[in-house]
Amino acid sequence: MRQLAFRLFSVASGASAGFMLRHRLLVVGVAQLALILFANACAFLLRFEGRIPPPYQQRMWQGMPFVALVYWAGLWGFSVHRGLWRYVGLHDLARIFWASVVSTAGLFAVFHPALGWFNYPRSVIILTGLLSLGLLAGIRLAIRWLRGEWLQIVEPTACRVLVVGAGKAGELLVLDLQANPAHNYRPVAFVDDDPVKQKAAIHDVPVLGTIADIGKAAETCAANEIILAIPSATPKLMQKILAASEACHLPIRTLPNVKQLLDGAVSMRRVRPLSLEDLLQREPIQTDLQELHPLLEGKSVLVTGAGGSIGSELCRQIARYRPARLVLFERHENSLYALDLELRETFPQVTTLAVVGDVTNAQQVETVFRACAPNLIFHAAAHKHVPMMEQNQGEAIRNNVMGTRTVGEAALAAGVGQFVLISTDKAVNPTSVMGVTKRIAEFLAQDLNRRNKTRFTVVRFGNVLGSNGSVVPLFTEQIRRGGPVTVTHPEIKRFFMTIPEAVQLVLQASVLGRGGDVFVLDMGEQIRVVDLARNMIVLSGHVPDQDIKITFTGLRPGEKLYEELFDGGERVEPTAHAKIKRAVGLTTLEGEGLVRHVRELEALLDGSDPERLTRKLQEMVPNYNRSTCDAAK
Repeated sequence: MRQLAFRLFSVASGASAGFMLRHRLLVVGVAQLALILFANACAFLLRFEGRIPPPYQQRMWQGMPFVALVYWAGLWGFSVHRGLWRYVGLHDLARIFWASVVSTAGLFAVFHPALGWFNYPRSVIILTGLLSLGLLAGIRLAIRWLRGEWLQIVEPTACRVLVVGAGKAGELLVLDLQANPAHNYRPVAFVDDDPVKQKAAIHDVPVLGTIADIGKAAETCAANEIILAIPSATPKLMQKILAASEACHLPIRTLPNVKQLLDGAVSMRRVRPLSLEDLLQREPIQTDLQELHPLLEGKSVLVTGAGGSIGSELCRQIARYRPARLVLFERHENSLYALDLELRETFPQVTTLAVVGDVTNAQQVETVFRACAPNLIFHAAAHKHVPMMEQNQGEAIRNNVMGTRTVGEAALAAGVGQFVLISTDKAVNPTSVMGVTKRIAEFLAQDLNRRNKTRFTVVRFGNVLGSNGSVVPLFTEQIRRGGPVTVTHPEIKRFFMTIPEAVQLVLQASVLGRGGDVFVLDMGEQIRVVDLARNMIVLSGHVPDQDIKITFTGLRPGEKLYEELFDGGERVEPTAHAKIKRAVGLTTLEGEGLVRHVRELEALLDGSDPERLTRKLQEMVPNYNRSTCDAAK
């Protein structure tokens, strides 16, 4: 029956919709005048208690054209005819009120001073105004209410939404959902921590409790989805909301933050799925990149490791500044092909050159540099998977150390203006082969900075959400398979940042760098990896440890419980950017000593004795501590 009623309603409304669209103002005007004349007749009936004497009946009929004309002018003057009845709001009601007041005063002026109809009852004039106000406002409110009730009957499949946040954004979102059935969403309840709003109703949607009551409220109102309508919510509040939603088994979506909402109104179209970026326990870093135009525009820029997570995002952001040439240097042809195709489609005005090559091949690197004459180099090519590099330390040394030396020396020979090395927090007090090789790469960059006019800059940051080889893709796949999600240790912590943030830091460093600098992002507090896993499970609509288990597998070779951003011997200095610090310290290895050690390390790569390689790495980086590695094994 409901489906049949909906079809009949659709046919009838479709037939009338065309006529209404063509003659809307006429229909609205006639309907309003009919209500006003009806109000005038009712005013006479009330004044004479239902029995109007013949003289006053005649005066009533004589006066109706004037009533219609005066009120039509008042309604037109206040643009009452323009408002859509189903969207009536306070502004519409205010216009109706003032139109009624002005029309009542005008009617009195017409009947008494102008026409001299002193026997036209003043009480009828006032009652006509009051009744007109009630009828004009009431019919609009009734249509809005009936429309909402009808949609609930004929659209029982609409998604029932629990809105978190009963502030201005939540109110506007509910209004949009109620006014636009095409969204197929029905707001059924609010939750909000404001004690004033408890047990209240906003646009007929009740407030069922606080954020801590999300689970109970969702069950009470039979919600199908949760929408966060708090654009100013901090990451800490987001974490609280997510924790309260753990047992709901419901998808969670959110409005954008305040800055993202500045360019548009609150509506269902702006709602998006809640992401891990929203849950970072710090505010995202925003850098001023306007100063990058003179640095990048019209220049030849080369990115090594261009197919990787950081390298590819570097290329995307660099391309926005219209370099004369963007050279993509990468040894994995598939990722290089995909990136080159994407850049050519997205930035057709930028000349890209895709080069399949290896940073450890000195002859190839020199040939490319001579042909392309880069002004800037971003060296992102590296092996970064900690446990895997423990098993393949020779390759970690060859790529991370020898590759950095090869690219750096080629940059000097080619007269490159600036060289930016992408480093990692694992280079600080390293416990892994990956970390110690990146520390040596930092030494090489700082030493090469002393040899020529090329400015060498190091950028050090933590884990990147969603990058290749990170825990996020691993957890995503494990959740897709139904679990378990594997975490190495319940207390393991990591710094996290988004890929765009990491790239912004790298680009900002290219501006701040004076040569020989090591820049570090202030990334706030470290996040427990198990908390990240729980958040991802909840965001997927599951309950941690019920639908999907979390298991602990033990620390892997080379893995620490927590990371560090600064070495004990480094001094932290501020920079022009509030969230970027400079690490200043004495380089423990430089000059001829560094050159000799690197040559000796390279010679050991031809052998098969991993212990000799390890001893050499410890000799080069004395604070390379293998105790954690051994314990993990």
